[in-house]
Amino acid sequence: MDHRRHPGTTIMTTDADVARTAALAGAAIAVAAVADPFTDEVFWTDGTTATVSRNETEEPLKPSAHPPLVDLNLDPPFPNAPAFRATTLLTDPGFTERFRPRVTSTTLTLAWVAAGRRAAYVTDGHVHDSVHFAAGIALCRAAGCVVSGLDGNPPERGTGGLIAAADQDTHEALLDLVNRQ
Repeated sequence: MDHRRHPGTTIMTTDADVARTAALAGAAIAVAAVADPFTDEVFWTDGTTATVSRNETEEPLKPSAHPPLVDLNLDPPFPNAPAFRATTLLTDPGFTERFRPRVTSTTLTLAWVAAGRRAAYVTDGHVHDSVHFAAGIALCRAAGCVVSGLDGNPPERGTGGLIAAADQDTHEALLDLVNRQ
């Protein structure tokens, strides 16, 4: 499958644990959804608001930094190594004093950040134009999360990688820990 986004297309990808869809209008994501088959939830955005649907009800997504769970993606590739390694962040005393680490590699984790179930998600790699991240990033942005690359710039430009945080304070703390490596 071609993992690049193409303007004016709808992309649907699935893997063993999650389904994600992003419909593009030009270079921007117009609508996006991430499904969690284990909880029968669908997290979705129309590009402006972010919602979770379950049991025929809908609720707005509300990011929260509590509990202080932060998911790290430890899967390669690591294009920013040796300057950034998620494994180094995982063992940083400053990280473990403030956050409780979890290890996952799925766009569903971005939906959890948008829904307030995780404080943040951090990954290395190329997320721009990736169908694996497009829907989750759109959800986070619509919910009001702070989203950047590992260098603090928008993930569409800069060094790559991704920090998606429930709030500015959490984002700044993680960005500082990344920059200290």
